[in-house]
Amino acid sequence: MDEEEMTLSERRKYLALVRGRYVMAERTKKKGLLDEMELVTGLHRKSLIRLLRPAGLRRTKRVRQRGKTYGLEVEKAIKIISETLDFICAERLTPSLLATARQLAKHGELSLTPLLEAKLDRISVSTVGRLLSRLARDRPRLPRRGPREANRLRRDVPMRRIAWDTAEPGHLETDLVHHSGEITAGEYVHTLQMVDIATGWSERTAVLGRSQRAMEGGFAKILDRLPFPVVELHPDNGSEFFNDHLVRYWKDKVKGLKLSRSRPYHKNDNRYVEQKNDTLVRAYLGHVRLAGGEERDELEELYDRMWLYYNFFQPVMHLGAKEMEVGRVKRRWDRARTPFERLGETGALSVKKKDELGRIKEETNPRALRREIYERLERLLTQSQVEPELLSAAAS
Repeated sequence: MDEEEMTLSERRKYLALVRGRYVMAERTKKKGLLDEMELVTGLHRKSLIRLLRPAGLRRTKRVRQRGKTYGLEVEKAIKIISETLDFICAERLTPSLLATARQLAKHGELSLTPLLEAKLDRISVSTVGRLLSRLARDRPRLPRRGPREANRLRRDVPMRRIAWDTAEPGHLETDLVHHSGEITAGEYVHTLQMVDIATGWSERTAVLGRSQRAMEGGFAKILDRLPFPVVELHPDNGSEFFNDHLVRYWKDKVKGLKLSRSRPYHKNDNRYVEQKNDTLVRAYLGHVRLAGGEERDELEELYDRMWLYYNFFQPVMHLGAKEMEVGRVKRRWDRARTPFERLGETGALSVKKKDELGRIKEETNPRALRREIYERLERLLTQSQVEPELLSAAAS
């Protein structure tokens, strides 16, 4: 494991502890102490001698502040890019600044000069974080709103959790999100979602009800659009996934498919899709009731836009390593990249498919796409409002 450098505070604390020995030591012993301090702190010998003087370790406030390296032009560009990518954190935003800026400039959303390109290319994560903390948002990020047959089929399906460091695309967690609102009577819309562990590629589709025909139709749409083959399917223990019709469908549709499932009452076994259920479904739709074919079609149109937005333009960070440090697990994250970029790095895409997806990305204006997503979402939520007396009648 690589040793981390000491922080400024840690260096000064260490030097303060050694300073008494250094002052009292003879000349020959001072040389040895300096060698030790140089090795521990990584500082130059002359810097150590200066710091070990009587007032050397005393920290004073900067009298003359540094001038701004990044001016108003960079702030405006970062504000536009941040809004385009739905106000993601600095760690996810910074690696994509330049690529997104060029994409926006191509569609006339941003004026990009060579100087601005150079600044966006070298700006640090910490500087972007400080800028984002000062930038006001023109609008909020998301509208927050608030069996026996299955047992027989599940018996031979192993329970497990797909490893976090899976590198091969095609190991997908899947789940069903209910949009029943306050009542579960009658037929209503569900979101069928699948998430790839290795790349973060996500697929969503809207299905009306949980019948065999509805579920097969939802899976068929996802499989037709998925740009890589399915190796493993990992649902929870719901009977909507474990029934004779659907098990037979998957065996016929995907040869050699590996089927696994999460342990009962262990939602963390399906942690990737559960996270997307929260951020890409509930955060948008809340717990409103969607019960008609028109609402299903409207939601499907919304998900088609979100498929493009979140797979091609939203960078995601993946866990890169886990290390035990002083009795706790320390997690290290890799450089943020979009699911499309991660998928391209795996070699799972054919040249033809990669070029096809690349053209789709290049022809898309991400800023206009985000605006369309919010407009469609507002229309859907307005359409889904149900009168209180209708809810009471349905409940009775």
